[in-house]
Parts: sequence; structure tokens; C-alpha cells
Amino acid sequence: MNFENFDFNEVKGFEWDLGNIEKNKKKHDLDKWQIEEVFFNEPFVIYEDKKHSINESRWYAFGKTDIELKLLVVFTVRNSLIRVISARKMNKKERAYYENL
Repeated sequence: MNFENFDFNEVKGFEWDLGNIEKNKKKHDLDKWQIEEVFFNEPFVIYEDKKHSINESRWYAFGKTDIELKLLVVFTVRNSLIRVISARKMNKKERAYYENL
């Protein structure tokens, strides 16, 4: 696992923006509970999204749901809460990387 500068001890739960809930459902057919499952299943890998971390730190995570759906989740942490920015199913290249962890 590569958590670089991420500290899960600071996280107390999730904070959802209604627009992001609707966007993830409409665009990627993902419910918020499916996305949250990724944070509790192994393997779970987090990398800092340095390219998009201008105003606040952003992270992207490779993980899977309880039914083995492999997702890529982009998120930030605000006030000790994970705030999901976007989530989608991994593409072929990402799945190959994830499956070889």
C-alpha cells in the first residue's frame, strides 16, 4: 500500500455533495454506498493526486466493492471527512495494475 502523506487516523466518516452523488449515479451507475465500500476492502491503494492538489490535497484510490467491482475514487478530506469528488469503474489498464498488487 502506498499512503504517501495520507493519515486515516484523521478521518471520521464521509461527507457527500448532492451533485456528486447524482453525477456518479447518472454517469457511472454507482451509488454512494458502493463507493464507500472501497475504503473498507483490501487491497486498497491511495496515491496523492499532485496534478490536481492546487487548493487542497486530493487523492485517488484503487479499490473494490463488496461484490468485487473495481473502482477508481478521487477524493479529498475536509474537516476529517472523506469527500468524494468522482468515482468510476477502473479501465482495463487500471484493473491490470490493481490485480497485480
